Amino acid sequence: MVFKEAGRAGVRLRFTTTLFAVLFITSFVCAQTTVTPKARLAEIDPNKFAVIINGASGEDEYGKQFEQWTNDLQKTLTNRYGFDSTKIKILTEKPADNATPRSTAEEVRRTFTSLRSDLRADNALFIFFIGHGSFDGKESKFNLIGPDLPSSEYNTLIAALPTHRVIVINMSSASGEFTKSLSAKGRVVITATRNGQETNATHFPGFFIDALNATDADTDQDGHISILEAFVYTNRLTAEFYTRSGRLATEHALLEDNGDGVGHERVEAGEGLLARATYLDSLSLAQAAENIAIAKLLRERTRLEGEIEQLIARKSSLQEAEYEASLERLFIELAKVNRSIKQSGT
Repeated sequence: MVFKEAGRAGVRLRFTTTLFAVLFITSFVCAQTTVTPKARLAEIDPNKFAVIINGASGEDEYGKQFEQWTNDLQKTLTNRYGFDSTKIKILTEKPADNATPRSTAEEVRRTFTSLRSDLRADNALFIFFIGHGSFDGKESKFNLIGPDLPSSEYNTLIAALPTHRVIVINMSSASGEFTKSLSAKGRVVITATRNGQETNATHFPGFFIDALNATDADTDQDGHISILEAFVYTNRLTAEFYTRSGRLATEHALLEDNGDGVGHERVEAGEGLLARATYLDSLSLAQAAENIAIAKLLRERTRLEGEIEQLIARKSSLQEAEYEASLERLFIELAKVNRSIKQSGT
């Protein structure tokens, strides 16, 4: 009887050992497989449009800076994110040629009228404001050459477009009030300031362009930079700038993407979900959701591998049965995660 029980114990031990070995080998092979994020589309994406409004500068120093940011942003959109240069509409204070319109109220209206016939329902439109803004206590405006347009009129112009996939990034001073006027379901609104009282010239545009070109801005490592990731990265660079210079921060960016008209400096109160699944590069919402799911699997794999390492390190302090049961559970979970990663095709 004792011999039989010992035999059964030996069988169980061999079975468990074999199971662990198989799971370990499977997990190790899968874990060592390089997960290459899906590459961006190299070809031009016809579904993306952009409007860059470089407003009235007021001073030569600002004019040069705004022009530099406008040029840098245009190059980033075309070279890195596959925007068709013919579908990037630029309005500027001092056009380099007759083909580029000046940033006047009339030209802004004309541009959006043109977009009504250019855009389709499945297109994405990115609108960038670079310049100064103002707020009189009632209405927020972006400074143009000549009469300015209130934020409420921009909302009317945007609402008349056939697409609802609109991302507004107002990087001007006193831009915070735009979140209230431009907020809508399915729309992402980012402002460089949190209210109309932050009227100093902003540094947000330069840092936002840096974020679009930074490899470490892709915090979830899915191979793409979402609008949310760019926003968070820009906020960090902006805060670091003021800290290094020993100055009181005069700009605090907001993000609003759930349609409630209330922007937030951090992801909270339901904000950030749409921005997390919205990308400047060529991803549909379905592709974005898939990328988020893959990134979640990769994080889960890292967590499980860490737990296995910790468990092995604590082996001497655990009962053998408890140790083996815990190890088996973790290996099985890890194998499932690796299988899901492999099935995702990455």
